Amino acid sequence: MQFTKETRVWVDGCYDITHFGHANMLRQAKNLGTKLIVGVHSDEDIRRVKRPPVYSQNERVKMVKAIKWTDEVIESAPYKTSIQTLNDYNCDFAVHGDDKSTDNGEDTYDLVKKAKRYVEVPRTAGISTTGLIKRILRRSTFDRNDSDDVVSQYTGMSPFLQTTRKIYEFTKDGCNYCPQSTDKIIYVAGTFDLFHVGHLDFLERAKSLGDYLIVGLHEDDTCILTLSERVMNLLACKYVNEVVVNAPKKVTFDVMDHFNVHQVYHGRFFDSTGDYDPYEIPKKMGKFDRIDSRSDVTTEQIIQRIKRSDEEYRSTNKTKEENEMKYQ
Repeated sequence: MQFTKETRVWVDGCYDITHFGHANMLRQAKNLGTKLIVGVHSDEDIRRVKRPPVYSQNERVKMVKAIKWTDEVIESAPYKTSIQTLNDYNCDFAVHGDDKSTDNGEDTYDLVKKAKRYVEVPRTAGISTTGLIKRILRRSTFDRNDSDDVVSQYTGMSPFLQTTRKIYEFTKDGCNYCPQSTDKIIYVAGTFDLFHVGHLDFLERAKSLGDYLIVGLHEDDTCILTLSERVMNLLACKYVNEVVVNAPKKVTFDVMDHFNVHQVYHGRFFDSTGDYDPYEIPKKMGKFDRIDSRSDVTTEQIIQRIKRSDEEYRSTNKTKEENEMKYQ
């Protein structure tokens, strides 16, 4: 297939528990054209074909809009991709991963494939919504000391393998430029586990208060996602300019000086414990403040959504997990 300079690319999906695997597919699709149009399926379609979605449609749409390769989002996109869909949004072709998406055994892209308006790109090995749900359920099982639950190696621990190439691909496009001398540099820090709309709202608010946003990412062995996975989620976000990997838990003078930080922010959920205050230095410098993202979504809340439907997710996840293991 020949690609022109003015090419509109269509992709669609559920984008539930939106993660860097989704972002990587959008990145590959955007590289095939100039405009990326992303269709997000409805809650009803996802529930009918897969499982009850963890994120609401509004949350999934918001997350997809914040991925830096997205140009336009179409809500409630049809689950089966048709020629009419491509024509309605003036798209030249559809792109999907090579994990063979089907709807009850039917290829949901067969129509655009027959019309030669379909391109396949490699899926991101080691990450999937199914796998993330399984990790959460596994932790829930261990919390209950239930030794009867059998968990595959695929979902029992992260199979994602980080490489410098993957990091480069996520940093060479979009917002990851070097700060200018006139830029107001903002620093925020946290674990950002299961990157969700609560994190997104906070980062959007922080970025709006400056020009260049640096995120210090903490190592934490209680997280569901590994440090490498959380790095990738942040790098895909259009509000983030730079990520400090395994950042110090305490914001030091060295951090403030090295990055020429003008202001440090934290959300409203943080409270100092005892005499330890990780923001002691920027507070003394008059460069610390709290911001209210106006979002009540937390990582624990996302975990609880899945645990409330524990058995339903376990049964519907089993087949998908077996299929996804073929592409590792």
